[in-house]
Amino acid sequence: MANPTYILIQSVTLTTTAATVTLGSGGTIPQTYTDLKIVWSTRANSNGGIADGSITFNGSSTGYGSSKMLYGTGSSALSAAQTQGYIQWSVETPDTATTANTFSNGEMYIPNYTSSNYKSISMDQVTENNATAGYQFMNVGIWNNAAAITSITLSVPTVSFVTNSTFYLYGIKNS
Repeated sequence: MANPTYILIQSVTLTTTAATVTLGSGGTIPQTYTDLKIVWSTRANSNGGIADGSITFNGSSTGYGSSKMLYGTGSSALSAAQTQGYIQWSVETPDTATTANTFSNGEMYIPNYTSSNYKSISMDQVTENNATAGYQFMNVGIWNNAAAITSITLSVPTVSFVTNSTFYLYGIKNS
């Protein structure tokens, strides 16, 4: 395979807190790429604990298969499966109980987002806490829908992303 080319489609830097970020709002993700990649750096305004969230495509709350995750807490390794109306976005987002001004980082890869096949995703996310409780997550999921992906919504409904959290959406062309 030739070297892929990454093209920035959209970038979002929060200037206020927000519980939801939609990339391709209004169905504006171009359908001219092979794959999509999202890269983020986030922090939540919660007071401890995991800021679990959800990922949905095209505003749909149906057709999501089980998402699986493996994660480490700094002292143990665990796994989990979720079946809901979205793909589980299992992130330990640094919050007000963790090291000040530290953001978590992650990325999601979506191959063949325009195909008429079901859409698979893979994610990885890490946090920094300058303590033993640093987390790493690896998630996979599937959207059982033949529609092309035109928008992606990332949410943390029980908390909010803080100012300066960033999200970058890339289109990938394999040429």
